[in-house]
Amino acid sequence: MAITNPLLLTDQQMKSFITNGFLILKTDFSKEFHAGLVEQLNEIYDKEGNPGNNLLPRIRDVQRVFENPVIVGALTSVLGPDYLLHTHRHGHYNLSPQPGGWHKDSYWGYDRLRNHHPWWAMIMYFPQDTPLELGPTGVMPGTQYSESRTFAADEMAEEATASGEAGTFALIHYDIWHRSTANVLGRPRFMLKFEFMRTAAPAGPTWDNKEQSWSEVELDSPSSVKSGIVEEEIWNWLSGNVGSLAGSKAEDEAAISKLVTQLEGDNEPSALAAAYELAARGSGGKDVLLKALHHDKVSVSRLAAYGLSVAGASVIPDLIAALDDSREETVNHAAFALGELRDLAQAAVPKLNALLDQPSAKVRRTVMDVLGMIGVPTDAVVAGLIKGLQDEDEQVRFTAGLSLTRIGTEAEAAVPYLEESLADENRYVRGHALEALRYIGTKEANEVLMKELFNTRWCSTTTPASTF
Repeated sequence: MAITNPLLLTDQQMKSFITNGFLILKTDFSKEFHAGLVEQLNEIYDKEGNPGNNLLPRIRDVQRVFENPVIVGALTSVLGPDYLLHTHRHGHYNLSPQPGGWHKDSYWGYDRLRNHHPWWAMIMYFPQDTPLELGPTGVMPGTQYSESRTFAADEMAEEATASGEAGTFALIHYDIWHRSTANVLGRPRFMLKFEFMRTAAPAGPTWDNKEQSWSEVELDSPSSVKSGIVEEEIWNWLSGNVGSLAGSKAEDEAAISKLVTQLEGDNEPSALAAAYELAARGSGGKDVLLKALHHDKVSVSRLAAYGLSVAGASVIPDLIAALDDSREETVNHAAFALGELRDLAQAAVPKLNALLDQPSAKVRRTVMDVLGMIGVPTDAVVAGLIKGLQDEDEQVRFTAGLSLTRIGTEAEAAVPYLEESLADENRYVRGHALEALRYIGTKEANEVLMKELFNTRWCSTTTPASTF
């Protein structure tokens, strides 16, 4: 069902999302709708267990949730109108009187560099009234850009929870630190988790944008999280501005020297802010970041990659040169930064494709993601992604499929290889191949897609107790 009037986020809501890493919103379904949804969930969990990735076809009413204008509008605002509902989805069932552990969700492992720019987001949907005592999801505001868990036990009062009436949902940055809270009522608490991916880089604001400047937007309610240069850059990126920090501040030697100390320090949020600040400090700041990319401490190299990823076109030749480095982490970090510079980095594509012969699966996975972000020249990018579809590493293969969704119709040459991927033993390689075929959308792609969907169609009402 097409949503003609999605309820887009306001400037204030977008600033809150960028700063805090989450928004708590609510759909407008009736109590009877949610009561029926919870009844179905209880019956299925009792008799069949968790339906996992089959959550949508098994409980058809859930699809109505993701067609709701509030949810469509929130996702469109953050991820653009062509966002992808990921193949992985999961119904979380909480009866534990103890809170869960703080964590970030993985990307099928924890060794991938996480994007500060919102290429991914999650929705956690609560189909029943969920007071604090029932154990809603808790999030730690402002931690979406921190690799390490930097908050201490005495800061737990700042935890935010997705408590509320049936129909409440949390829209969260994929990388925020979160946990389940204690369910002390002893009644089942369901939370339906879905992942979403941006398939096109932002060319301009896709929310209900009124103000052009980050500083002109005032939050509706005060936030305990202080925003700074990182958050402002992300606002600019979402507004369609790539490398907006480059040269935006004076090239001050004393300031740069202080920022170097900050970059190499132990306080991660402060070090990350320094990386972004250095990106704004002209050629002097750029040179510091390029040197730091080769730093003995891999953590400093990673922070430098974030700074270089927002430093504009002038850093691209040096990043391409860094792809020849002997250290795996340096190569990986350089490739990541090139991807965030998108089509500005198209000169890097030949060397990125050459890295697909690298023994490091970590590097090859990053290259698959990066090629889809750069996107041009199309023929060379698609050739690299086709090679990725045939890689020995399953994560390389399924990342190739996701990246092909970002290329769309111009990836038609990949269709025969995607058809072969539909026989892959890994469910996500198959799932991402289907998505790639859908986004390519040519006659040949659609024929392959429809044949596969009909061959593997699943009856949502067939159960062990009702086989025909």
